Amino acid sequence: MSIQKWTLNEIVEYAKELSPYYRELYRDIKFDKLSDLPVVDQNYFWKSDVLTSASPDGIVFKSGGSTGSPKYSYFTSLEWQSFTEAFGWGISQGIIEDGDRLANLFYVGDLYASFLFIKDSLQWIQPNNKKILQFPITGATESLQVLKTLEEFKINVLVGVPSAIITLLEFYNHEKELFPNIKIDKILFGGEALYSDQHAAIVKLIPNIKIASVGYASVDAGLLGYSSRDCLLGEHRVFDRANFIEIIDPDSNEVIIETNKVGKVLITNLTRRLMPIIRYPAGDLAMWVESAETPYRKFKLQGRSEEAARLGTMSVYFEDTRAIIASALKLETGIQFQMVINHFSNKDELIFKIAGNNLRPSTLLISLVMDAFIKEKKVYLDLLAKNLIHPLKIDIVEMNQLESNHRTGKLRRIIDRR
Repeated sequence: MSIQKWTLNEIVEYAKELSPYYRELYRDIKFDKLSDLPVVDQNYFWKSDVLTSASPDGIVFKSGGSTGSPKYSYFTSLEWQSFTEAFGWGISQGIIEDGDRLANLFYVGDLYASFLFIKDSLQWIQPNNKKILQFPITGATESLQVLKTLEEFKINVLVGVPSAIITLLEFYNHEKELFPNIKIDKILFGGEALYSDQHAAIVKLIPNIKIASVGYASVDAGLLGYSSRDCLLGEHRVFDRANFIEIIDPDSNEVIIETNKVGKVLITNLTRRLMPIIRYPAGDLAMWVESAETPYRKFKLQGRSEEAARLGTMSVYFEDTRAIIASALKLETGIQFQMVINHFSNKDELIFKIAGNNLRPSTLLISLVMDAFIKEKKVYLDLLAKNLIHPLKIDIVEMNQLESNHRTGKLRRIIDRR
């Protein structure tokens, strides 16, 4: 693996000199080690002038957020090459084998990165390592056509989002007699977590199938982790020398070194200078499962942190959603809310719990919030139409029905019950 990268000192100095956001953030900071630097506040990050060049080359993707406040992630051409080359190397360390034929079932369009990212990453896998053949089908293709392509080209590996793959396999289960020659033996998933009930559903449909993460990355944070052959579900390894993964205490921001202690994931990317990513919250909780001296140290994801809720393939950012609700209920006062994510029947469910001064449940209030959310998050209706998520629930509750942190008394903004 030969990728473009810089040292931590080079990245920090470059960001401080050329990025208005980091120049202000680091103005009074004395930097000796990574933990001396402040943790990025995502709310300010995406509202600020972060880029180090006003006229860059490269590629741009949209990252999460709502249409009212889109978040655009920039890569130079060489940075994108480094990103995908490193991730492709990571994929090659996993369960794929020489001769595998992979169907790319991720989604594409409207500046969405996943399909193109996986397509480019797979292209970097060297034939002298593992010789593979990929088929860029996309997740928007009708299930019947996907099955025809799987059978015609003897494709044996599905690569995509768990909920969409399960939908496809359930369709296949009802149409098996039409496709007697389909033989799927591996699934590489990404974009969302694979939960135990989903894993069981897949194994029930295709016994003895191998299932693993395609890797851990995001368009905003960039390169995060890869899944080696010895990784269990939820486990990944750090891309040594390409990034720094930190796990920090959610309340104190102290760096966690020991194993089996859950904290928030921070990413510092050594392959990006156009949009520097330094101590950036990845939006996930994780814990170390190997000692600090272990090369390519292994960690295990433990769900989403409070930065954003992941509903299927859609990121629902707390600050964006708070602004949507505040605008929809602008005649009300003292609005407080939290998001709750459940998972059942192989799909995610999002609940908005909203409280306010003298706020009482009403069909009108619920409709105002629902309509505002749908207007800002059009992808929600697409996921709902494809039966990939449960319908959004909106509960008007009393203030004391909102959950808070027992130790700090702070309102729990996002509660992930999956």
